[in-house]
Amino acid sequence: MRVCVCVGKYAETPYCIPGLEIRVFSVEELCYCLKENAFLLDLSMMNDTLLDWLDRECGLREMAKILYPFVHRKGSLSAFVVKLLNYVGLYDEQQIAEVEQVLKQGAGLSSIEKKKSQIDYLVKKKKYAAAVRGYDALIEKWQEQSEEGKPMPAEECLATIWHNRGVALTGLMMYGKAAENFLKAFEIHESREFYRDYMAARRMELTESEYVSFAAEALDKYELTLELEKDVEQLVRDWEQSPEYLRLNAMKELQNGENRQRYYDESERITQILKESYRRSAAD
Repeated sequence: MRVCVCVGKYAETPYCIPGLEIRVFSVEELCYCLKENAFLLDLSMMNDTLLDWLDRECGLREMAKILYPFVHRKGSLSAFVVKLLNYVGLYDEQQIAEVEQVLKQGAGLSSIEKKKSQIDYLVKKKKYAAAVRGYDALIEKWQEQSEEGKPMPAEECLATIWHNRGVALTGLMMYGKAAENFLKAFEIHESREFYRDYMAARRMELTESEYVSFAAEALDKYELTLELEKDVEQLVRDWEQSPEYLRLNAMKELQNGENRQRYYDESERITQILKESYRRSAAD
């Protein structure tokens, strides 16, 4: 059995890690998040707010003093994180070396590429509304830097930003706007995936007859249309085998049976769960 001795105090006020939007209450939680999300970190991690939190909330004044020069003399992010991980002692040398390698590799990315990774992480966590706002700010930043003649990532990166914005909109069930984003991505970089997602969003947005007309106009994408329909059929089959589907079928029997109150109670419970899930995805 492995026993870990905690360093410092458990904070009353949490620290929110920039870019990740994760709240931590101890330096061990901080180290865990840094290790697991090293590829998402950028220089915003090195700030006085963190140093103050370590000092006042965690009682780690010595650690704050050690990290102070990295923040104010603009040391490297990898050296900053490694110093923090070594001080806390939660991970062994090999694990820390792996984190350092990830950070050094990430140092070669532009600020736009790094920020994109952070916003993509929000999509993965189903924070769709926050992700959409993040992509909007990133697209605006791209336009500003491009007009200023600054070195820019490849156009494929911009296409992926538009595509992933569409994914976030899909999570908000805004299929029409999502389709526009997927098409925009395809126009910037002609990718089979981008156009396929465009067609899928249109399929979700349009009625059956409208989609048939839409697909008929895209004769050059006939093979892609057939592929999409096969995938949809498979998704339907998977859904029909899922516990959720079986539970809904059981509810139908309740609706038609004598215990109709149980049906209404269960319907209300499921509705509230779905509402809460959507609220979380649309929240700040």
